[in-house]
Amino acid sequence: MREPVMRTAGVDLAAGNKRTALAVIEWNPQGARVEQLTLNVDDAEIVRVAQQVAKVGIDCALGWPDEFVSFVSAHAKLTHAEPVDGGMEWRRTLAYRETDRHVRLQTGRWPLSVSTDRLGLTAMRCAGLLGRLASSGLIVDRSGSRGVVVEVYPGATLRCWEWDLTDYRVNPAVRRTLIQQMEREAPWIDFGSHAELMVTSGDAFDAVLAAFTARAAARGLCIPPPVEHRLRAEREGWIALPSCGLGALL
Repeated sequence: MREPVMRTAGVDLAAGNKRTALAVIEWNPQGARVEQLTLNVDDAEIVRVAQQVAKVGIDCALGWPDEFVSFVSAHAKLTHAEPVDGGMEWRRTLAYRETDRHVRLQTGRWPLSVSTDRLGLTAMRCAGLLGRLASSGLIVDRSGSRGVVVEVYPGATLRCWEWDLTDYRVNPAVRRTLIQQMEREAPWIDFGSHAELMVTSGDAFDAVLAAFTARAAARGLCIPPPVEHRLRAEREGWIALPSCGLGALL
């Protein structure tokens, strides 16, 4: 019997093609191989790859908080049901999604706010990308429960693994150390010539992490949205947090 092969992809999405990185990993029972690692990627390439993989992890918020969407709509029409509070706690309901609160609970750190931080610019591109993926015939479920897309957060993945990620985005030496740790914990991973690009580019490094998390999601090894938040996750997005270590992904 032919051995099963799976491919997963990871996208470190930026507001434009520059600094957008794409990784593809091939998985088989013997090991995993980084098959592709590309910088300055456009939407067409992401859609092409998404059609060839089991899961693609996108490092970007896939939606906005329900409360933020309702607030902006009401504000445009001046139809607020109640006076605008304006206080810190009220603002947080607009700034953070349910999945952001879940990540905060699991890792102790808030993700960037899609409605108040510059991440929103990338999310605008992501909204168009999700539309292109759906138009190509792929199932897009922002909760990640089905279909090809899953939202990921590489920094949170490293925190779930309890790895030291201090300065990893800005320090190539830290990324080299993390790659060495990956090779120790999962010696079946073949980074090939792509390892050096992961060292020199934090975007490339995060794309590979996103593909790892996509593998966990494809195998049902991520924390799913609670039943009471499933519909909200389908609108807002849901960050996939691995429930296993790197070594268990094979």
